[in-house]
Amino acid sequence: MVDPQAPRRLRVLHETCYDYDAPVELAHHLGMLRPRHTPLQQVLEWQLTVTPQPDVTAMAAGEVVLPAGLRAGDETVLVTPGVQQSLDPWGNHRVSFSHSRVHDRLVVSSSFVADIAPLPRLQPEASPAWEVVAERLDYRPGAGFEPAVEFTLGSLYAPREASLARFGAEVFRPGVPLLAGALAMMHLIHRRFEYRPLATSVNTRAPEALAQRQGVCQDFAHVMIGAMRSLGLAARYVSGYLLTQPPPGQPRLVGADASHAWVAVWCPLHGWVALDPTNAVPAGLDHVTLAWGRDYADVAPLRGVIRGGGRAVPRVGVTVMPME
Repeated sequence: MVDPQAPRRLRVLHETCYDYDAPVELAHHLGMLRPRHTPLQQVLEWQLTVTPQPDVTAMAAGEVVLPAGLRAGDETVLVTPGVQQSLDPWGNHRVSFSHSRVHDRLVVSSSFVADIAPLPRLQPEASPAWEVVAERLDYRPGAGFEPAVEFTLGSLYAPREASLARFGAEVFRPGVPLLAGALAMMHLIHRRFEYRPLATSVNTRAPEALAQRQGVCQDFAHVMIGAMRSLGLAARYVSGYLLTQPPPGQPRLVGADASHAWVAVWCPLHGWVALDPTNAVPAGLDHVTLAWGRDYADVAPLRGVIRGGGRAVPRVGVTVMPME
């Protein structure tokens, strides 16, 4: 029997493939594919392969190209030549690369190994009342700087809006401890919303997802974030991966998993607490953190601008495997 409190080592493979309808003459791409270290996550190695090989050009200001095999702390990093790396404002690792040669196919493969530590015991009822925290996070000129304030502000996909505030008020009643309210909201979204792929798009905003009461993990996260921000609380969007279990007696299928998204809520007692409204659980040993930001727009795994190419729908395969 697996000890639920023992650390877990996971290997993740994320591959994106574009087969273009027409030749691509010029392309620039930006990705969030390198996982980050956290107090509960230690990345041991990371490798990024881009085919065809990107242009090897002079570095942009503030960016670094990591030579093959370079160690970043205790993490071994191996990247295709021409891939540039930098940090965004929230400390996420960005990669960028360009192609000036004609090509009709692009394959980007990210693989890494990470150790995940168990989540410390939460004390929901011991957290301050949510109104007290909201007042503390209310911006006042000349007041001391609190980094979490940035995540109380509305963003493109998770704005502050009256409909989201009303939804949040169903669980954030007067005097409710912040973390107890956040857990209740996580369960409320899980009960009220139907997980339905293709019901929304990557561009669906939280108010529209709330009105439809259906969508995918990205929508569930945006609704929870928008509702909490609309009450003056701090919440951020977390992108990553989820270890899924195959049916009994069935093998784990390579590429059958998918990227995942959840929410981190700021609490003065616990710091940032990660909650997964899609599955109604705190993010734990099955969750691998990739990046975080205000909403999906900050942490999209891969995006780009191309000249040519016609229409091409990416094929994405994700595999998350426990390592014994």
